[in-house]
Amino acid sequence: MDYKKTLNLPRTAFPMKANLPQREPEMLKRWQDEGLYQQLREQADGRQKYILHDGPPYANGNIHMGTAFNKVLKDIIVKSRQMSGLDAVYVPGWDCHGLPIEHEVDKKLGGKKAQMNQLSVRKACRAYAEKFIDIQRKEFVRLGVLGDWYNPYLTMSYDYEAITAAELAKFYELGGVYHSKKPIYWCNSCQTALAEAEVEYADHSSPSIYVAFPVTDDLSGKYPELAGKPVHLVIWTTTPWTIPANMAVAANPELDYVAVEHQGKVYILAERLAAINMEAFGFEGWTKLTGIDPQDIEGLKAKHPLYERESVGVLADYVTLEAGTGLVHTAPGHGREDYETGLKYGLEVYSPLNDQGRFTEEVEFFAGHEVFEANDLVVAKLKEVGALLGTEKISHSYPHCWRCKSPVIFRATAQWFISMEENQLRERTLEAIQNKVRFVPRWGRERIYGMIENRPDWCISRQRAWGVPIIVFQCASCGEYVLTPEMAAKVVAAFREEGADAWFAHSSQELLGDLAVCPICGHTELNKEKDILDVWFDSGTSQAAVLEPNPGLTWPADMYLEGSDQHRGWFHSSLLCAMGTKGEPPYRMVLTHGFVVDGDGRKMSKSLGNVIPPQTVIDQYGAEILRLWVASEDYTDDIRISPEILKQLAEAYRRIRNTMRFMMGNLDDFDPATDQVALSDMGEMDRLMLHRLQDLISRCLGGYEEFNFHTVFHGLHNFCVVDLSGFYLDVIKDRLYTSAPAGPERRAAQTVVYRLLDAMVRLSAPIMSFTAEEAWEYVPGAKAQHHSVHMAELPTPDQGLMDAELASRWKRLLVLRSEVNKALDIARKDKLVGNSLQAVLSVSADADTLDFLGQNAEAFAEIAMISELKLLDAAPESPTLASEEIPGLVILVEPTEAEKCPRCWMHSKSVGSDSENPELCARCASVVREIA
Repeated sequence: MDYKKTLNLPRTAFPMKANLPQREPEMLKRWQDEGLYQQLREQADGRQKYILHDGPPYANGNIHMGTAFNKVLKDIIVKSRQMSGLDAVYVPGWDCHGLPIEHEVDKKLGGKKAQMNQLSVRKACRAYAEKFIDIQRKEFVRLGVLGDWYNPYLTMSYDYEAITAAELAKFYELGGVYHSKKPIYWCNSCQTALAEAEVEYADHSSPSIYVAFPVTDDLSGKYPELAGKPVHLVIWTTTPWTIPANMAVAANPELDYVAVEHQGKVYILAERLAAINMEAFGFEGWTKLTGIDPQDIEGLKAKHPLYERESVGVLADYVTLEAGTGLVHTAPGHGREDYETGLKYGLEVYSPLNDQGRFTEEVEFFAGHEVFEANDLVVAKLKEVGALLGTEKISHSYPHCWRCKSPVIFRATAQWFISMEENQLRERTLEAIQNKVRFVPRWGRERIYGMIENRPDWCISRQRAWGVPIIVFQCASCGEYVLTPEMAAKVVAAFREEGADAWFAHSSQELLGDLAVCPICGHTELNKEKDILDVWFDSGTSQAAVLEPNPGLTWPADMYLEGSDQHRGWFHSSLLCAMGTKGEPPYRMVLTHGFVVDGDGRKMSKSLGNVIPPQTVIDQYGAEILRLWVASEDYTDDIRISPEILKQLAEAYRRIRNTMRFMMGNLDDFDPATDQVALSDMGEMDRLMLHRLQDLISRCLGGYEEFNFHTVFHGLHNFCVVDLSGFYLDVIKDRLYTSAPAGPERRAAQTVVYRLLDAMVRLSAPIMSFTAEEAWEYVPGAKAQHHSVHMAELPTPDQGLMDAELASRWKRLLVLRSEVNKALDIARKDKLVGNSLQAVLSVSADADTLDFLGQNAEAFAEIAMISELKLLDAAPESPTLASEEIPGLVILVEPTEAEKCPRCWMHSKSVGSDSENPELCARCASVVREIA
């Protein structure tokens, strides 16, 4: 007889094959059609808000693996907080202004740009940004990221531009903004100033030169050894092109200096560096004449080696002995420290360059030459006049523009700055970092603290068109810069109506009306400032432009989350903007992730051929595998990705999916409203699994709470592989398949399986958003509670299901089971048995272990899945296994002589005992009779 029809075999429509690339877009359409994000807002109305404020990606190009990682990580946090009972609002944003877009538009316009006004160029830039916002929006949505995608914030929206201008006006009113000529980073290629955050360091080859400056003052009064001898100050530099702008030579007041002679000429340099430099110059037979007091270098006059002007000796404590000569070439127009020293000594801030980084006509010998190409010309000229003592090429870390990747220069130009000292901005910001913000990982605090502590004043002006203008006016009569609160209000109102284009479309008179009067001298001709704001000020004001005015959001944000480079970028500028106008940090927590690298830890680049676009992974595996990758990695370090890693994750996904599917298949006839079994009516193994489930829930909730998502993923995966597939589900198959459909043993197992499935689907939803939603359809009773798993709450541990004593006892049983499995594996290899159901186990051990097994014999036989268990006082002869893990445990595996029941496949001595069903064991005969 075919007994298959009498079995409770698994039945489910949940597909074994995920077909994620095809199924995910269908689910996304459903979410959009249903308005899931809006439904979540309505459901959460009145709950405590949780605001993860989105750091705006740049609206240029397609998303890459780093931006995909960032967005999915944010989505996991938002969804887990929403499912934890909060109102987790997510408003995505885009950074729309700045050089990259302007560059792309320039390339597209070509020669036509010369005939276009600024308004037309800005219009083209806006259209370009809008195009890539649409492209990136679709790409982010495809990743399963829920958010207010059709009401994002854009730094180029009229309201946003107006608030950015208003925030600048607040800084100005408080005295925190000033205009000055001082050295700043300058990109010759982009022809604009750069902020600290827009500079990155890369290897660069530079000429290293040693130059002699002839001393014109007479030192022989104090140092008679120098009488009648030409004396020189010896400097070292890796920027020969700055020599034409030299104004001074700096010495350290704490160092010892010496005058040495070679072939009748005297050279002054640091005593500890004299020997090494003389050797480098090839000066053999040099002699030390005398020590030189650094105080005597201060004020000392020397002749510039190329021009008829003086360079003066100055003192500065930043001069070191790490390299060079102990005397530093000082050009106040081309170095931050040089500039500070120049202020102290009243030196001219001389920087004879145009915006292209070319020398102006006033520079003899080098006029018209770009600075880097002028390096060799300067070296040649110094050699020609006899001032060059030595030269070599060195490779060193050098600042580059992070947009165009060209090396940058320090150049003194008139720029707008935010003062770090005015209103104690630096001091108050450092205090906020220390006491008001949580950083994950913790080292983020030290990193941003050091950056704020040591940074210069913030250069906020840029010499470009596509951005928010600096809304300051200059009086044509007295030359003073002016911006009253009333003027600012007028301009901000115009921006709300027309956007920042209003600045370029209207005259000062049109913008200000009767306010177009200089408050200092009364003159009525005011000129608009031509520079625009640093885009980091744009994005840094998002906390004011997005969080503050939006009634659905809160200020400050609960979290800012970006890559580790944003300690000098958005985290940094947002903090300064908020501290400057509100006096408080804009975030309660800053979470930082590393950079995406390949499987060998290398940076991804086209030249290495190791770039993996997100769309490639989505097309092959589906976005779900990308989401699993994000959750599986410890993001506090750099995050590796490779085809091998993705393949492993796809396999892990398959195991989780198949485990869920098996559970669904065995709940086809289960109604949790009527079929659940009380804990008191369950066997020990069922109660053990409910205990373990509570432990899993606790660990996953802890992972979500502390943003350790890899513990959630690995916890779920290990639970599926070890606890379920490797133990519980394997053991209870017999009960599920062969017991009476509504029998208490089967219903008890189904109750546990139901609770396992329900909890696992909920716990996995923030990470496996597509699969959890698909699985929710097959969790009995789930759709009656919520139509989407994302509207459900995460499970919470039930202390009433925890049983520490039971867990401890079963831990011991499972250790014994592990040893038994080793013995069964040996027996199978030796062809003694085909499977464990054919095995009779004879076990000897110490008295305590035998007593323990005796008390738990029935449970142990079930979990070992064997035919019969025999406990022996003495060790059997020729045992299958003598345990190395449990001293004294000896196991003999023998084939059973009992008949096999064709229905349950168990070998039992009761087979044939039922006259109506002589083929079956007594248990199966009883069930068949019951369901007949």
